[in-house]
Amino acid sequence: MLDDALDLDATAQAELVRRREVSPAELVEAAIRRLEARNPRLGAFIHLALERALERAKDARLPAGPFRGVPFALKDLGGAEAGMPHHAGMAFLRRAGWTEREDAYLTQRFAAAGLVSLGRTNTPELALLPTTEPDAYGPTRNPWNLAHSAGGSSGGAAAAVAGGIVAAAHASDGGGSIRGPASMCGLVGLKPTRGRNSFGPGLGERWSGLSAEFVVTRSVRDTAALLDVTAGPMPGDPYYAPPPAASFAAALGAPFRPLRIGFRASAPRDIPVDPEIADAVGATARTLEGLGHRVEETWPEALDDPGHVGVYVNIVAANAARALASWGAKVGRTIEEADVEPMTWAVASRGREISAVEHLANVEAVHAFGRRLAAWWEAGFDLLLSPTQAAPPPPLGFLRSTPEQPLLALFRSAPYGVFTLPFNLSGQPALSLPAAWTREGGLPLGVQLAARFAGEATLLSVAAQLETARPWAERRPAL
Repeated sequence: MLDDALDLDATAQAELVRRREVSPAELVEAAIRRLEARNPRLGAFIHLALERALERAKDARLPAGPFRGVPFALKDLGGAEAGMPHHAGMAFLRRAGWTEREDAYLTQRFAAAGLVSLGRTNTPELALLPTTEPDAYGPTRNPWNLAHSAGGSSGGAAAAVAGGIVAAAHASDGGGSIRGPASMCGLVGLKPTRGRNSFGPGLGERWSGLSAEFVVTRSVRDTAALLDVTAGPMPGDPYYAPPPAASFAAALGAPFRPLRIGFRASAPRDIPVDPEIADAVGATARTLEGLGHRVEETWPEALDDPGHVGVYVNIVAANAARALASWGAKVGRTIEEADVEPMTWAVASRGREISAVEHLANVEAVHAFGRRLAAWWEAGFDLLLSPTQAAPPPPLGFLRSTPEQPLLALFRSAPYGVFTLPFNLSGQPALSLPAAWTREGGLPLGVQLAARFAGEATLLSVAAQLETARPWAERRPAL
């Protein structure tokens, strides 16, 4: 029974605990057994906290939150935990033995909900790639096909959930790093609205507002309930998203209303879209139409303007340079070229070339692009449907750079961020849902829905409708 419980979503696991059919300690012990059996093949977890997890699960003071006793995982970038390593995919920090001094505000929110973290999951160096293959800890493998990527930068989190170790895991998204791994691993992945969840106390924002932290899950209801757990500012945050009129979980049962939904199955910049992915978008559009929504093949013109990509790269480069300086200051030694991967150094070097005036101009361009996107929604549309990514999960090693070609992985990443990164620029919420599996290899393919700013309730409502109409929960990798 305990092993079967691990295949349930987090909401169902929490219900078992509430009904006293299983104790938090029994559930955590079962998750530990599965982690020990599966993680050596997956490479999902890199820092284990198993004894600490058991102690927390057995503690009578474990908070009686909505997810009391449910096993969980924190990504090793953000989600800081006092006394635990936090290496951000960097061999430099691993060699330095860096551990955090205090919990992040988001970590406190997860803990108050009763979640029990088993440890921290793998991520690429500084979250710069849509695959998780850092030199520091090696590759994370896709549970559906171990020769393929689980995505990035939340690849370890996605592999832990798709691999059945935990039902939900902390993740973050600066260009598609929640949605991409969710697509590659057959999960639900929501990037919330900018400012929905706090980066405090360490940061007011990350990547100049492009990044967001949340989770990957197996079900829409888990995503909604966990957003109710995490949403809201830490006192002193520089800004925060408007609070919802009702709980996000309530949106799943709200009265149905027909929506106006645009869709596209093609990508800008002549990037080819895999035919199976385009077919998945078409099938989802037909399902939405069958549910009573008005679906039209149209999208914001701003998405086809290639200028936003250069702005995005410059913003990320400037923040990569700052990250190396910040981590070096914390450790007490300047980070040099030999301390990081070739692509990281190349990107950060570009960032150091950007003047303060240029950086502010890039930030202004980000805001202007967001207004152009918002105009499409203001013109009467509710959602935009597209692929999450233009290509299926790549083989491990494809998105790797070399000293001779340090930017090779970045250039090859274009199909994996083309649909996702615009909504990091605009700050709008966007969500990836499982839509199909490749005929050869059985790899998951996702579709993305994007809403207006602060429109998570609409996203979650429609996602729940699709989950009912095209269920995916019973389909699991054969580990």
